Amino acid sequence: MSNQAGAPPRGRLNRDKVLRAAVGLADEAGIELLSMRRLAQHLGVVPMALYKHVANKDELLDGMVDLIIAETGPADSGGGWKAAVRQRILAARATLQRHPWARRVLETRTNKTPGVLAYMDSFIGIFLSHGFSEDLTHHVMHAIGSRMWGFTQELFEEPEGQDGGSGDGLDGDAQLALLAEMSTRYPNILRIATASAHDQGSVVGRGCDDQFEFEFALDLLLDGIEKLHAASWTSIPRVVLSGEAP
Repeated sequence: MSNQAGAPPRGRLNRDKVLRAAVGLADEAGIELLSMRRLAQHLGVVPMALYKHVANKDELLDGMVDLIIAETGPADSGGGWKAAVRQRILAARATLQRHPWARRVLETRTNKTPGVLAYMDSFIGIFLSHGFSEDLTHHVMHAIGSRMWGFTQELFEEPEGQDGGSGDGLDGDAQLALLAEMSTRYPNILRIATASAHDQGSVVGRGCDDQFEFEFALDLLLDGIEKLHAASWTSIPRVVLSGEAP
């Protein structure tokens, strides 16, 4: 079988080459169009050749996740835990921006791959190595949640491929009618969603700076964690710690 135009040279296949080709194909065409058959065509091989390196589509996706996680790299803890965590999270976010499909895969994969576990372990290690208790670290990880991977569910984010009520694609009269209806039914949402920080002259939430909002929330969270750590916070009631009767 000859290579398709734009496909990498066939050469000798190995697992790394298969995974990197899959990542490139997902970046180019989207994760929905990625299949073992299409990947084989991209590599210029028969589909059965792929199964020597990945057992099935699930293993392929797991390997792709590990590959992009490795792009994030280790955190530089020279500036303290707060700077290290911030740098790690923003590096993960930059990685997801290079691979837009990866967020959906991370959200849907239930299998904790070695790459995922190693990333989580090193992330937890930043806190523990800077004197955080296991108790506080446990709650911190819950609070950080998906932000650890560089994304969150944005409040004013439009559903992918949908209007989301934003008025996008409507003519001027229809947009005015939409705004009038929202001002009556949802006045508080409209007031916030069309504020200058979000609106920039467009309709309901368009123009919102996702990167700014992400870093704003991240810094709020890190500041709060810093205060808890400085106060030696614990979730264990003080009366239990002191041995007093409740």
